[in-house]
Amino acid sequence: MFDKLTLRKATQDDADRIWEILQQAILKRKEEGSTQWQEGYPNPNVINDDITKGIGYVVFHSENNSIIGYVVIMDDIEPAYNELSGGKWLTDGKYVVVHRLATAQDVKIKGLGTWVMQQVENVALSKNITSIKVDTNFDNDGMLRVFEKLNYIYCGEVFFRGGSRRAFEKLLV
Repeated sequence: MFDKLTLRKATQDDADRIWEILQQAILKRKEEGSTQWQEGYPNPNVINDDITKGIGYVVFHSENNSIIGYVVIMDDIEPAYNELSGGKWLTDGKYVVVHRLATAQDVKIKGLGTWVMQQVENVALSKNITSIKVDTNFDNDGMLRVFEKLNYIYCGEVFFRGGSRRAFEKLLV
């Protein structure tokens, strides 16, 4: 199944489908009782900015000829990560940040989130970056399982978008 998938940079032509996927994820988080993504973020303007900056990526399913996932991969400083509390980052050097990972709920593939994070590792290595830093809500069990499965190390908490988030890092070498 995963051999039919590719991760590629998003284009403006992808924006409507990306927004559909994010709306599905927003609804799923709400149904799970989470406050994450319930305050008007992310939204179409955020998607447009991601695409314009070249940091938005889509998961393309060649068999269905459709987009089934979205993720932001940036190799710029995440200001919120400068203030880590209750712990310490594993490294101080250059890192890749992952934001807004969402998978389609209308075309479900078990393990897709894990596959996306493995592709993020490939993107990081292609840029000669060996650290990935991420954060997620305390109640985002799906992402927490992915981080555990892929050996991310809990480093503390960051304050992001009005709330505290669990922060993780993985070294690729």
